[in-house]
Amino acid sequence: MVIANPIYDVVFKRLMENDKVAKFFIGTLLEQNIETIELKPQEYTYQSEVDYDDPNTIKAIESRMIERLSIRVYRLDFVATIKTNTGEFKKVLIEIQKANNEIDLMRFRNYLAEQYKKEELINDEKTVLPITTIYILGFRLPEILSPCLKVERNYKDLITKTIIETKSEFVEKLTHDSYIVQVERITGRYQTRLDKLLSIFEQTNFVDDKKIIKEYNHEVDIEEVKIATDILHHSGTNTKEKQKIEIEQEGNRTIDALTGNLRSKVLKYMKDLTEAEKALIEKKETILKKDEAIAEKDEAIAEKDEAIAEKDEAIAEKDEAIAEKDALIAQLLQKINQQK
Repeated sequence: MVIANPIYDVVFKRLMENDKVAKFFIGTLLEQNIETIELKPQEYTYQSEVDYDDPNTIKAIESRMIERLSIRVYRLDFVATIKTNTGEFKKVLIEIQKANNEIDLMRFRNYLAEQYKKEELINDEKTVLPITTIYILGFRLPEILSPCLKVERNYKDLITKTIIETKSEFVEKLTHDSYIVQVERITGRYQTRLDKLLSIFEQTNFVDDKKIIKEYNHEVDIEEVKIATDILHHSGTNTKEKQKIEIEQEGNRTIDALTGNLRSKVLKYMKDLTEAEKALIEKKETILKKDEAIAEKDEAIAEKDEAIAEKDEAIAEKDEAIAEKDALIAQLLQKINQQK
């Protein structure tokens, strides 16, 4: 069977629109049974272009980064509100990042901050939900070899050095677990439920140079994978659906080129700014040394003036002593003359 590559937003959206597949995807990663799920794809477009020739400040460049990128391509972020079979409600954020792009990383951080601020309507009441994040990466983390990992929290008593099993609503709503799927590291295992989920994202057996369509050679033995591969087969063989993927792919290439150009411009500006700052520092150091030399000269002059003042004072004292001596001699001469 040939299927579309689910790493593309438009294809992944088709998958997650199916309730069973969405529950299978999230429930398998979280290792929880999902009772209900509400998925809200968050669409946004890149706007306007970037004025690369206005190097006022890096902040100015960054502020225009989103304002001037204007391409007819939208990106999707996926927010799912789930209820587990234990009755717990959670907000699950699903992000797909095909390339290791610093701009997308900052977008993730900003988006996560926005979601922390949002309230959800649960049973007609607004409430803040605990957050779990799932990142599907189209590139490899060089330090991590596993195709799928969980970044997990625990509560540790620092006094007794033991793990606290009890959960706190306050802590749960201010921190979160993360799941990371590296599609480039999926190896073709097909044993566990997780293996079968990951097999859908395996980046091998492509039948086209664009890596849009691939052969799926596993023998499907669970219903959710059968539904998922059927959806992907339709996306990969339907002309209109395939065209949507090609448009997204071309848009991503354009965005990567623009952001790459922007990054080089920012780096050049930072280099120029660094050199200017270095020259300014050197100038300040020269002025400082000059000021120090002047201060030393002024100090030497002050010391010389003080020595002259001391010498003048000594001369004055000597003149005074001579005057007193002359007066005494005059008195003695006067007495001698009177005795004659």
